[in-house]
Amino acid sequence: MRFQFIDAEKAAYPVVFLCHVLDVSPSGYYAWRRRPQPARVKSDAQLAVEIAAEHKRSRGIYGSPRVHLELRARGVRVGRKRVERLMRKNGIKGRQKRRFRRTTDSRHAQPIAPNVLNRNFDPKRSDEAWAGDVTYVATGQGWLYLAVLLDLFSRRIVGWAISDTNDRVLALEALNQALRLRCPRRGLVHHSDRGSPYASDEYRAALAAAGVVASMSRTGDCWDNAVAESFFATLRAELLDHERYSTRAEATMSIGDYIEGFYNPQRRHSHTGFVSPIEFELRAQIAALAA
Repeated sequence: MRFQFIDAEKAAYPVVFLCHVLDVSPSGYYAWRRRPQPARVKSDAQLAVEIAAEHKRSRGIYGSPRVHLELRARGVRVGRKRVERLMRKNGIKGRQKRRFRRTTDSRHAQPIAPNVLNRNFDPKRSDEAWAGDVTYVATGQGWLYLAVLLDLFSRRIVGWAISDTNDRVLALEALNQALRLRCPRRGLVHHSDRGSPYASDEYRAALAAAGVVASMSRTGDCWDNAVAESFFATLRAELLDHERYSTRAEATMSIGDYIEGFYNPQRRHSHTGFVSPIEFELRAQIAALAA
């Protein structure tokens, strides 16, 4: 192990110095270098480099299951347990979810839509059901609020907006972005909590004009909007818990890059068979054309 450490650090420090610190002889180190390594050791060393590269490509987010899938997708024949072992040996870890506080303000007198979705989180096609929610982000300039709309078929974020105020304007901006991007069929179900932005006259009018059916969770039941809340838990585990934003603009750029540059086009999602939301939609479109 000491010789391996010297070999890894020799570009930064002289070999003689490293040997002195670790109490080994330079001649012993060079003899070790000349000695043929077992094939398995060489293979593990090469694979560890590829694992580290895939982990870095995922922005340091993926654990062993998704790293294993990335390697297999690139033609590397390797077992999941071996990937797990080498990641553990080399201190390479994925990021874990944690609980977070809710931002819902349901203390209002606006009309409440019935729970049309009724936890049907697995529609058969895109733009059949969307889920919306809002979360908060801490910055050096104060709170920032993120509103998203997520397609329940592919788990793709189809609309999102950020503001320093959690109000109907924020929610409407995310909705209008989604409507422009997707142009959904009439009858799409829009599910959210009972927050005042979603119950506002303006928001309900925008849904009605687009032929979208409003649906809301039951009082105090987080499971009714579990998919949207799960996205926020993922966002926090993979990005927000590891960043310290000085400004709101910095946070906005970072979150936008995560959603559009990683989550939608690249991140392997368990619901979609571990392909990205965009790839899942493309596969579904191809399958529909071939049918």
